[in-house]
Amino acid sequence: MNELPIQRVLPELLERLDQGTSAVLIAEPGAGKTTQVPLAFMKEAWLVGRKIIMLEPRRLAARSAAEYMSRMLGEQVGETVGYRVRMDSRTGRSTRIEVVTEGILTRMIQSDPELEDVGMIIFDEFHERNLQGDLGLALALESRAVLREDLRILIMSATLEAEPAAALLGKAPVINCPGRQFPVETIYKPMPAGQKPEQHMAAVIREALAANPGDVLAFLPGAGEIRRVQSELLRGGLSADVVIRPLFGQLTQKEQEAAVRRDPENRRKIILSTSIAETSLTIDGVRIVVDSGLARTQLFSARSGMPYLATGQVSRASADQRRGRAGRTAPGVAYRLWSMEVQDRLTQRNSPEILETDLTALALELAAWGVLEPNDMLWLDSPPAAAYERGKVLLHRLGAVNERGMITDQGKRMAKLGMHPRLSGMMLLAAEIGQGRLASILAALLQERDIFRGSSIDKDADIRGRLEAVIAWERSGMASPHVDETALKRIAQESRHVRKQIGIPESEDMDTSKIGILLSFAYPDRIGQSRGDGKFLLASGRGVELTRTQLLSRCDYLTVAEVDDQKGAEGRILLAAPLELEELLDYHRGDIREEMVVEWDSALGGVKARNQVRLGAMILRESNASQPPPETVAKALMEGIRTEGLSLLPWNKQAKQLRQRLQLMHLADPEWPDMSDGSLLEGLEDWLSPYIFGMKSRSDLQKLQLTGILEQMLGWDKKSRLDQEVPTHITVPSGSRIPVDYGNPGQPFLAVKLQEMFGLRETPRIGHGKIPLTLHLLSPAQRPVQITSDLESFWNNGYFEVKKDLKGRYPKHYWPDDPMQAVPTRRTRPQ
Repeated sequence: MNELPIQRVLPELLERLDQGTSAVLIAEPGAGKTTQVPLAFMKEAWLVGRKIIMLEPRRLAARSAAEYMSRMLGEQVGETVGYRVRMDSRTGRSTRIEVVTEGILTRMIQSDPELEDVGMIIFDEFHERNLQGDLGLALALESRAVLREDLRILIMSATLEAEPAAALLGKAPVINCPGRQFPVETIYKPMPAGQKPEQHMAAVIREALAANPGDVLAFLPGAGEIRRVQSELLRGGLSADVVIRPLFGQLTQKEQEAAVRRDPENRRKIILSTSIAETSLTIDGVRIVVDSGLARTQLFSARSGMPYLATGQVSRASADQRRGRAGRTAPGVAYRLWSMEVQDRLTQRNSPEILETDLTALALELAAWGVLEPNDMLWLDSPPAAAYERGKVLLHRLGAVNERGMITDQGKRMAKLGMHPRLSGMMLLAAEIGQGRLASILAALLQERDIFRGSSIDKDADIRGRLEAVIAWERSGMASPHVDETALKRIAQESRHVRKQIGIPESEDMDTSKIGILLSFAYPDRIGQSRGDGKFLLASGRGVELTRTQLLSRCDYLTVAEVDDQKGAEGRILLAAPLELEELLDYHRGDIREEMVVEWDSALGGVKARNQVRLGAMILRESNASQPPPETVAKALMEGIRTEGLSLLPWNKQAKQLRQRLQLMHLADPEWPDMSDGSLLEGLEDWLSPYIFGMKSRSDLQKLQLTGILEQMLGWDKKSRLDQEVPTHITVPSGSRIPVDYGNPGQPFLAVKLQEMFGLRETPRIGHGKIPLTLHLLSPAQRPVQITSDLESFWNNGYFEVKKDLKGRYPKHYWPDDPMQAVPTRRTRPQ
């Protein structure tokens, strides 16, 4: 066997960690770092009496790495090398290397912060940047800083940006291992127009099998796509010496091993895999990779406060990892189902999970560690403040932390279960009411993909049917054709594991009518109240709906466990169970609030006061309230004015004109009060509230004397100046007092009969003669014949043309030749 590339740098790596406590190793896929590095450190003097813990991101990779190292030592797994993953452990007293995954490392550090029997922690494939890896590193760094200064920490990756990681470890040395064991050719095969993705993948697999030796590893985003490609391959027929092996996380260990190991009949394998096979896994015989370029990840919607699965393009680093699978044991070829142009646009690296996911579990772990602020610890990427705060709020609602964010006794028990806080909280509360066994099955069911086969659009959303299918299978050992029996086995295994942790008897009776209330312990923010037609309002304020009529559509209340939040304004309910109002009032009484709500009702045209029993955004019960506090009514009335606008107030001509005059003064001098809509609405409490005490409706507001109220905003001096500078009326030459129109504060005008202005040479002015009035000169029929701000110019130029027209239409009226010398009149002719 050729020497692995990692062998060339192992001496330097051993020396660095003999002299220091940290290092970063960057080695290309296939270099051998996962299996060679841990074994190389076993004889180091500083490790005597202690073990190596290696964190792997995926369970299959953890088991595979432990088995491979054990074979190299000529031993069985569980002797010198062992592994620990959730619900599966192979270790013994002589174990010196433990490969662990998921939250195992977190649990180890939480239970023993000093890590007394651990000499080294290796974080393998750290470029994946999953949440547990980031948390494990943060806890390990704090443990070393406070308790174990001799603890070695090694970060290993193929594509990680080394400098930030090295800086986080205290300027740790970076060791690069260039070169892979075997070359891999890259071929780009974008999908032709009109072809379906599963058809294209199947076609390229067939082409690759015909052109190259070895097995095929095809990367697809999820189990659904794997099944469709498998059907497409079988539909076209395969050679007898070719076998298809699916590979994804929900398969049994036996099924996964069948995909990883050589076929016992020496057939060529087509391994249809999710990203589970992307790193730390050598699959015997694989020399061909066919990559869809897609991956499915869980993201968190800030809009709805709910997680969702999204399918997207992989990063360049992930594509390189996948490509490297083809060169592990021999020269290979990688087919990429996208173009070179798309390749150039790929993001460089995966976004760290800590930046995109629900941080409730992280917040619980840090609370259990005794940390109130995550920034007190060392991170490559700090947890986003908003997402972390949402997690803390949910933990408080679940009873895991107190108001200060410190962990409660309930929270400590939840953290030890190693489940999402929603589910661990549900388990503990269910155990208290004698329904722990039922809750354990429900929790396992919620962590599993849907056991009902077929399209999610066609499935009933009632989770009770699924839970009853699990219970029926446990009793009889028989599964219906539409139920995934492999998933049933995993659910049974997980539920037994949880029951054993908590000490729930296997004989405990199960009351399936309690499913809805059990779910509400996990999802108190997703308790929903019917709005009719299959639509529900959640306690969080979010709207959700059932997209087709089913039994759940008739429920008054339900708890929603799973929602598709990616289409439309309303989330689509995927899983839910009904519950009764009396159950809510009983089991959630600590979250229920009784309050008097006083608010403006537009339809009523007044303030409405109601006594409400509320659970979050939902109103459970409501009745009319008598004698609400007057100050609360006044506040609601002002909010009604803000909602409806100032038109709700009785603006008569006098009040409207006063407001316009004041606005003209404000435009000239900001010291005068602003009469704009925005300013008056904003300052309602200052100028209006003293006058509406005791009022509660639109009709009550009509009693207000707005002229006097606005005048109260002025002192005596401003009131006097107002009348002088912007008068309400102007006396014209005929003796008439004509009102000034201030509707446009920037251009006040006077509408007056032309005949009443005879004899006046200059345009009337206001504002101490600074502002000329615009004159709307009217005919005897009160229709404008001229608009001017320069009266003298009109008399000298425009009047004579106007006179011809008016004299023809109104011959009995007085139309002098010299208007500036004529006698003004309100009548037909001067008296």
